[in-house]
Amino acid sequence: MAVPKHPPEQKVLRYIKERHLVPPGQKLLVAVSGGPDSVCLLHILFKLKQELNTELHIAHLNHQLRGKESAADAAYVAELARKLKIPATIESRNVKAYRKQHRISLEEAAREVRYTFLAEVAAKIGAERVAVGHTAADHVETILMHLIRGSGTRGLKGLQPVNVWKSGDTSLNIIRPLLELTREDTEAYCRRHRLHPRTDSSNLSPKLFRNRIRHELIPLLQSYNPQVAEALQRTARIAADDLGFIDTEVTRQQNAVTRRESDAVIMDRQKFLALSPALQRYLLRSAIESILSNLKDIEAKHIEDLIAALEKPAGRVIGLPDGLNFTIEHDRYILAPDTASTCPFPPLENEYALQVPGRTSIPGGDILASVITSDEAINQYRQADDFTAYCDFDKTGSVFTVRHRLEGDRFQPLGLKSPKKLNMFMIDARIPRAWRERIPIVTAPGQIIWVAGWRIDERVKVTDKTRQVLRLEFRRALPQVNKKREGRGAPL
Repeated sequence: MAVPKHPPEQKVLRYIKERHLVPPGQKLLVAVSGGPDSVCLLHILFKLKQELNTELHIAHLNHQLRGKESAADAAYVAELARKLKIPATIESRNVKAYRKQHRISLEEAAREVRYTFLAEVAAKIGAERVAVGHTAADHVETILMHLIRGSGTRGLKGLQPVNVWKSGDTSLNIIRPLLELTREDTEAYCRRHRLHPRTDSSNLSPKLFRNRIRHELIPLLQSYNPQVAEALQRTARIAADDLGFIDTEVTRQQNAVTRRESDAVIMDRQKFLALSPALQRYLLRSAIESILSNLKDIEAKHIEDLIAALEKPAGRVIGLPDGLNFTIEHDRYILAPDTASTCPFPPLENEYALQVPGRTSIPGGDILASVITSDEAINQYRQADDFTAYCDFDKTGSVFTVRHRLEGDRFQPLGLKSPKKLNMFMIDARIPRAWRERIPIVTAPGQIIWVAGWRIDERVKVTDKTRQVLRLEFRRALPQVNKKREGRGAPL
């Protein structure tokens, strides 16, 4: 068999050194499935270990998905490790049970279980990095998968020489030394060195998304452009370069626009809206990743939903995967998993007399009350938001209190023909459970007139016959400003 003009070993060595993939003097964990790509990777690294000044350790996971075939793969890797005299950790995990428990796809479950296993082995043996056998073919397939799923520009990067996998508090540094080799290269290498790798029958199953990309979509695309793989790789390089520049700008803007508070990211609304949509998208992705540790469940659609909501009135909450919420306030956006921490209202334990006209301080802010004419109300209403209410003063009376909700509270939300339980209104309005005891309820004797931030009562709405209008505005307290407050409310 002829030796290739550019031996794979030399291509891989050059790739490793150019990208500093293997720090000298460190242990390197090598993930070996038993297939041609990972066996080729192991054998090349074994031949280069002196030049790379590294110590190898093999990791193989039996996913328990193919019965005797999976067991035979594990036996093959164990024998390969014995022949090469490389220490190995070979274990089994129940991927199907993990999939059922977490309600995710089989592909996703296998990936999470596999990388968790690799992270555990790496920590146990003291390896800072794990090498995996992804090739140029895997790179192209990943680009197409991301494109189909609508992952945005970042997804066009495909597979990178180095990346960090995170899940909760677990992280793993992954390197991919074979990204410049094709699948044909690895198979030829194995034949030349008589390595006899295993064949995974599941790689032929059309049930798996990646397999359909590999066996159906790519051949179809090649009928339009025989060089489609090279074209996609070129696109990935351009995307990676562009994103490198954007990431630098995102890092600069983060310090000016966002801040971290515990498990929440707070964004200055005015400064954020002044940014270009491109920077807004990447800042949002960066903020989400800082909280969730990864973006595996975050698609481009989720980011676009947030972009579309940026101009929405204060009080809106947009739910994201993994229990994350994006909350819109007057002067800021809050991204946090704990909805109570993002509530614009702190706990409201007492009942307060509302001064009309005047300013009444309650926990978390002030309620400004004034009585204006209907003409004034019309002019002001155009700029109103969810934290400003207009009511018919002749229908409300002049005595008001502010309190939290009580058991049995009922009111008739604006637009409805009959009253309903306040609790049911809050559920229907998708008010987070943790917020419901905190929302200020403005009452007149015998009735609720305003659920602050959401709705007034239908029976006190302004009509053509209204002469005087009660204007109520909730202003969130700004802790950094020390100012004398007027008419401080006292608990009743």
